[in-house]
Amino acid sequence: MDVLDRDELKRLLTRGWFLRYCYAPEEIEQARALQGVRRLEYLAGRFAAKEAVLKALGRGLLQGIAPRNIRVERAADGSPSVELRGEAARVAARQTVRVSITHKESVVAAAALLVRPE
Repeated sequence: MDVLDRDELKRLLTRGWFLRYCYAPEEIEQARALQGVRRLEYLAGRFAAKEAVLKALGRGLLQGIAPRNIRVERAADGSPSVELRGEAARVAARQTVRVSITHKESVVAAAALLVRPE
């Protein structure tokens, strides 16, 4: 689980390295197509989801998995889905990651669950 205020993220986005470290190229491209509050909401939701996935994997933000290797995309039904790459995929081998993201005013929350095969 992770909770984030969009204003916190707004400050982090002023640092050039942050966007490149935290977001997959496809997420950055998608964010560029959005404007204003919607862009910030999109990035905040993905960041909270990545933090939740890292916690589910037993890692922290700077503990061996770059958040850009956790891609949060939209499934055909509109729900968020996760694609793991690099070290994230290795750590979660043979597991599926489920994620949920919610927004209310300036607060974003996300929950992640690792599902192991039976």
